[in-house]
Amino acid sequence: MKMDALVKTEAAKGLTLMQVEKPTPKPGEVLIKIHKTAICGTDLHIYNWDAWSQKHVKPPCIIGHEYVGEIEALGDYVKGFEVGERVSGEGHIVCGHCRNCRAGNGQWCRNTEGVGVQRDGAFAEYICIPASNCIPISKDLPEDIVAFFDAFGNATHTALMFDVIGEDVLITGAGPIGIMAAAICRKNGARNVIITDVNDFRLDLAKKLGATATVNVAKEDLNEVMKKHNMVEGFDVGLEMSGAASALSQMIENMRNGGSIALLGLFGNKQPQLEMDDIILKGLTLKGIYGRRMFETWYKMGAMIEAGLDLSALITHKFHYTEFEKAFEIMNTGNSGKIILDWRK
Repeated sequence: MKMDALVKTEAAKGLTLMQVEKPTPKPGEVLIKIHKTAICGTDLHIYNWDAWSQKHVKPPCIIGHEYVGEIEALGDYVKGFEVGERVSGEGHIVCGHCRNCRAGNGQWCRNTEGVGVQRDGAFAEYICIPASNCIPISKDLPEDIVAFFDAFGNATHTALMFDVIGEDVLITGAGPIGIMAAAICRKNGARNVIITDVNDFRLDLAKKLGATATVNVAKEDLNEVMKKHNMVEGFDVGLEMSGAASALSQMIENMRNGGSIALLGLFGNKQPQLEMDDIILKGLTLKGIYGRRMFETWYKMGAMIEAGLDLSALITHKFHYTEFEKAFEIMNTGNSGKIILDWRK
């Protein structure tokens, strides 16, 4: 039986909507009928076929890893799930036998395979994943929001790495994950959440989702904004989401002594030259973040939405999957939040 899928067919820019074989669940796997997906920055990298994607993706491959759907079929030996159950899925397929996996730290598995990167992904009518990666989703949660729970998980893991109650938080990078992190920090009691970027569209989105202040670093002075918000010693917590060396340098410069920085953004070919003496003499804590805690972060995401965290303003566009070219064109402008693709016919 055939199904529609968005396939990276060759080592070049773009994707192809084509018919491929519908997958069959192996023992221990579930077959998920996709309802909705969201486009991630990683998907945009693969669409554009940049240096990162050339290194990590081997065409042909179905891409996509942010999704919500329902279980269509169960492979042999699968327990705890039912056909028709609404689910999403953890996008990191881990080995289960390395030191970190056995210690309950699968997010650090050295043998990780990424859904939609190293193996076929969710931009299709169906996807198979291990049942151990399947996440039950409450019917009380909006599907448009659940569609990007994978990215929401990155924001949650980063934003909650350090205590933000009553603290002043600096977020560098107002992409969708940075914007969600701002909303999470405010929901969890931060005093000030200031976010920096050079894209006014996304800075305005960050304001809608709760940022105390936004700073376009191309034309505004972060220090002046700090003064307006009665910040004397610097930021208590920094969340680096941009992958820009200049942003990290500015963050380190404006942290208070004893402050903590969570690092999510990837710097690629533009690695920062860190002022190590500043890090040492300020007594800063720097923590690298990868993905989500498996699976504690997923529980926290659902709980925050149920407790009133509203991310709906982050969704700026919705398309049927057959209109994917329009969606990626908008993504490439930078003037978007999350874009949802509907896979229902």
